[in-house]
Amino acid sequence: MATVTEAVTARSSTRGYTSEPLTEEEITRILEAGLKAPTGNNKQEIHFTVLSGEHKLIQELEAEKNRMRNLTGVEHNFCYEAPTLIILSAQSDYRWSVIDAGIAVENMALTAEELGLGSLIIGSIYDAMHGEKQLYFEEKLELPDGYEFQIALAVGHKAVTKEPHTYSAEAQITYLS
Repeated sequence: MATVTEAVTARSSTRGYTSEPLTEEEITRILEAGLKAPTGNNKQEIHFTVLSGEHKLIQELEAEKNRMRNLTGVEHNFCYEAPTLIILSAQSDYRWSVIDAGIAVENMALTAEELGLGSLIIGSIYDAMHGEKQLYFEEKLELPDGYEFQIALAVGHKAVTKEPHTYSAEAQITYLS
């Protein structure tokens, strides 16, 4: 089992998956990591919707994203054909929902890494989920009333690997005393 530091260090965005489905135990572990995430005022307002990578709504979201961005000839869908997609939604009128969803999705991505799986944190469908077809997608995804899309996580067995990103602590950190 990886330590948290090892998972943080090793994790990178996966943009290629095998067709092997996740086990029920793997999905449960990832969802539990999201459910255990802290939320503002312990509101626990994040809702998780799990879709098979073959679900027709993924194709519809991809088409709407591409239409809104004027994209054609896209090689991969937004979740890179991952066998599982998890949509995180939250109360649209709660100030901290976007932050709470971000915390939850990172817990989930790190748990996927610990399990030896790949993951991709996805925001690219935000416009499609908040555009002209917002109510349609919310209904089809069975989001609770008053909830809206925040972020998503694609997860599956890695078909490709990528080195974790580099950073410049000198450029990105300021110490004040």
